[in-house]
Amino acid sequence: MKIAVVGASGAVGQEFLRVFGERNFKFDDMVLFGSARSAGRTYSFGGKDYVVKELKHNDDFAGVDIAFVSAGGGVSKEFAETITKHGAVMIDNSSAFRMDSDVPLVVPEVNAADALVRPRGIIANPNCTTILLVVVLNPIERLSHIRRVRVSTYQAASGAGSAAMDELVNQCRQSVSREETTVSKFPYQLAFNLIPQVDVFKDNDYTKEEMKMFDETRKIMHSDVRVSATCVRVPVMRAHSESVWIETEAPLDVEAVRQALAAAPGVVLCDVPAEKKYPMPLFMSGADPVSVGRIRRDIADDCGLTLWLCGDQIKKGAALNAVQIAEWLIENDPALKNR
Repeated sequence: MKIAVVGASGAVGQEFLRVFGERNFKFDDMVLFGSARSAGRTYSFGGKDYVVKELKHNDDFAGVDIAFVSAGGGVSKEFAETITKHGAVMIDNSSAFRMDSDVPLVVPEVNAADALVRPRGIIANPNCTTILLVVVLNPIERLSHIRRVRVSTYQAASGAGSAAMDELVNQCRQSVSREETTVSKFPYQLAFNLIPQVDVFKDNDYTKEEMKMFDETRKIMHSDVRVSATCVRVPVMRAHSESVWIETEAPLDVEAVRQALAAAPGVVLCDVPAEKKYPMPLFMSGADPVSVGRIRRDIADDCGLTLWLCGDQIKKGAALNAVQIAEWLIENDPALKNR
């Protein structure tokens, strides 16, 4: 088994290496790729040093079985054919191919088998907020079909990359010192502030991030569910949170929902309000599962539920989900399971 990581020096690329180690992901050889600026950097893994190669249009992917790609949509589109032409499975973390009809969009806890049908050799990793949401929606969908979801997200600086996290730290220091804050990665200062915009606005006044949640949820769940989202950037370093309102076809017993979520793969229940136990990004940073709590009946809707969830954007929202796709393929895809 030979793997490749494209975008190895970025926040998600580095998280890939950590997840490989934590999950004891088995491979015989690994190649790291990056931009001309990153080429030549050395990273250690499993007692061996790996030097980052510059990503080029050549035959460097010959012999690669699985390529984990997290270098931005432009790079993914430009290099997809180069990466897959020798038979590598490309697990892409960008938005470049997510809504293409011939590219599966996969969250293993929900629709793992979709990964087997990939005519272009590409599997898309969904948007981070969508991943966290559908892991929680799926066990509820099994109890009663979900008709509508309304969600407000509280998205950490990590969603904009390592430079954005550095900027938040610097802005906090500058604000406390009463210095002028440096603003680069976001439209406004994020420290001690909330920004009700993640990504660019579209013609319908929803942002691109918000429309991803609508479109991607339907594709992953093979559902006609309608999702209305408001995505907000918050001054949290790592781990996204979501406040979710769910309308099902039939009324659901709240305790049955708790039991279904507690038994669901990739979910951990944290729901004891009387003891002030509920999910928070402070405790979910670096964690694998999605934590869910504040589960209650929606007093404004007889068929409604409302809940709160948190999950690590870089981990389950990106690197971990991609590695779980690879693990599932190795176990279930005849083309890979015997490697």
